[in-house]
Amino acid sequence: MEVRCSFGERLAKAVLAKKNGVCVGLDPRLASLPEGLKRDLISAGGTENGAAQDEQRIAQAVEMFCCEVIDAVCDLVPICKPQAAFFEELGPWGMVVLHRVVLHARKRGLLVLMDAKRGDIGTTAAAYAAAYLGSGSQGTAAWSPWGADALTVNPYLGADTLEPFTKRCAESQSGIFVLVKTSNPGSSFIQDLEMQSGGTISQRVADLVESLSAKTRGELGYGDVGAVVGATYPAELEQMRQRMPSTWILIPGYGAQGGAAADVKLGFDARGLGAIVNSSRGIIFAYEQAKYRSQSSGGSRWQDAVRRAALDMIEDLA
Repeated sequence: MEVRCSFGERLAKAVLAKKNGVCVGLDPRLASLPEGLKRDLISAGGTENGAAQDEQRIAQAVEMFCCEVIDAVCDLVPICKPQAAFFEELGPWGMVVLHRVVLHARKRGLLVLMDAKRGDIGTTAAAYAAAYLGSGSQGTAAWSPWGADALTVNPYLGADTLEPFTKRCAESQSGIFVLVKTSNPGSSFIQDLEMQSGGTISQRVADLVESLSAKTRGELGYGDVGAVVGATYPAELEQMRQRMPSTWILIPGYGAQGGAAADVKLGFDARGLGAIVNSSRGIIFAYEQAKYRSQSSGGSRWQDAVRRAALDMIEDLA
């Protein structure tokens, strides 16, 4: 019989073990893949094999890239975050590759947060939850076809849309991260609106998230229902940390979007728990940056740049 602890506890133990809360986002853009990889796996096929085989080769290049990124950072960080959209745009082969990347990340000991921002009502939400949430062994309640430990969820259809996801979390020892205050400039259009009862919409969502997370709080103080709060709004991040003491916070916006270490530290508690900070292109495409170029010349050396960028982020957040 498979014995597993809750997602909130697994994440806390992984962050403590790695001594950091860095989350590596897997956002594979074809144009930015290393030239050698594109040349070997894509150009070698030419165009004579037809569009279907070309699409397969592109997907294979993305798979190799993501798996080699995982290999470069798996001993350094606790969690990775595949962005489903970048695999979906590759068509059917992209979805096959997404599954393989998740399996590889789990094999290499990383927790997997699927960034798909699902959200719907009733049985549709239940189907999304069953599809994504569960990284346990096949044949157990903790198994799902996609095998993710956690999933990003959009709550703006209403509180009832979260119920199928939280139910599935309890069944499968999984977690969700609910969009509360996102990092994009236009987030204020809805999230900052003042309500007649007081406070903003994002604060109301935060209170709901905290109530759900508190019910699943583990020994290390955090539950299975997390929140997404962007580093680009540090004042709100600090307020949300205080407002949601039982809630893991996923912090996007660090690095390329302008969030600094001084901003994201506001999401952590004194133990270095309570938050994971995402960096996608700042790490996975580090070999494009001048400061890392000398470490990425030739062959698979681009992985050295990826690893160095991850180490630099860990040091920056320490």
